[in-house]
Amino acid sequence: MLLSRTPTRRTCSRAIALQSGRPALVRRTIFGWLRGKIKLEPAKPKPILEQDDLFHVFSTSPIPAMRERAQVIKSMASCPVCLDVHGENKSVQYDCPDCGWPTHCSKEHHDQDTEHMKYCGRLREVNEDEHDLRSGREMWEFNMPGEQGYEETISFANWDLLWYTRGFPSIDADRPRRHLSKVLTYPMTIAGILHQYSGFTTRNQRITPEGARSLAALRSVFFSDAAISSRENALALQDTIRIFIIGARAESSLPPEVWEQLNFCFPNVNMHLHFAGKRSRSELQKYGVPAYTDPRNRMLTLTSIQARYEHLHEQFGPFDPYTDVFFFFCPGFGFPSPTNPDLLQIQSPDDWAGILQQLLPTKCAIFVTGFSPTDVERDVKSLDGVPGVEGEFDWILTPGNNPFGSEKWDVADFDPRVMIRINWGVWGIRGKQREILARHVEKFAESEIS
Repeated sequence: MLLSRTPTRRTCSRAIALQSGRPALVRRTIFGWLRGKIKLEPAKPKPILEQDDLFHVFSTSPIPAMRERAQVIKSMASCPVCLDVHGENKSVQYDCPDCGWPTHCSKEHHDQDTEHMKYCGRLREVNEDEHDLRSGREMWEFNMPGEQGYEETISFANWDLLWYTRGFPSIDADRPRRHLSKVLTYPMTIAGILHQYSGFTTRNQRITPEGARSLAALRSVFFSDAAISSRENALALQDTIRIFIIGARAESSLPPEVWEQLNFCFPNVNMHLHFAGKRSRSELQKYGVPAYTDPRNRMLTLTSIQARYEHLHEQFGPFDPYTDVFFFFCPGFGFPSPTNPDLLQIQSPDDWAGILQQLLPTKCAIFVTGFSPTDVERDVKSLDGVPGVEGEFDWILTPGNNPFGSEKWDVADFDPRVMIRINWGVWGIRGKQREILARHVEKFAESEIS
């Protein structure tokens, strides 16, 4: 005869706890002391959005940040039909049902705009990407590897080979690929240029003879005998590579763990990254301005300075082409819209010419990125006719595509039709070398006198 068991208070509380996701009470048996204590992990929170439910109209999105962005766009963007056809300036208020972005002032203008379908699909892709980042799912693609193995070589040919040789999780979908490339584009652009196994070589004619000399100087420190022996003896390495990131914005806001990936590409080198810009993260006073320093480990230090670089240039001197290098990430030297200060920090020759006039005499390498072919061409042309800049530099890296540019599209709030890919292209210059020419002229003058 089977007797029914009446639920006790302990079993009921355990069932309720399991349904609510809280750790349950554990019954101890007479042999429980042999097994030790049982540890139960709390249930993982359920994602806000599932992977098949990532498309939402921004204005009615379940994510508050998306609804707030819709309000920002509606306050800044103008209807393209009103501007192009009627010459009016009406703000966008109608949300496109196909891409989810506020794009026009009314449904009538949305239906009239035949150009909208050219970029509607790309806007929908960005919409789903932004909701995915905030969906609450586990972002497994951001599980980055640690130190590189001693006998393992990194390939800098493209994203796929970099992730494979660095031991990243297998990226087999487009959306995680876009997320990861945007996060890593800043440190990997630097590594992809400076590393001895860089994809930029004189063979593909991107690196000029002057560029080969500049990179050889930097790599002589990155891969010196002292750097190699520093694995066993930390005191063997004396030089510190200083990387100055000028006009820093999003770069200085990245988690320090992301910048450690740059450190892992050069595991035996002391590196000090300086982020200088009005929008750099800062907490303390240093250099006479708000600044913040984070010594990540014995080989990597991050310093964020909230000020324009030209005000600090003299404090960092003297400079050495063997240990100092400068980067401008999408500065917009030639960007034609100075009325949008929220888009770019450096926008006219009055803003950036003085910085280059200070950097060129150092003879250190200067690398500049752009977010599109048009942006790169604009920036290069903007150097023409600028006193103290035109004719005062040598090319070290000719303009072209950057293999470590972001593959994720970013949309401008002031006009959803403006879409960019951060660090799409890259080019480099250095202050003109005249020492050899000067010696030749002096020797010629002596021969003429004699």
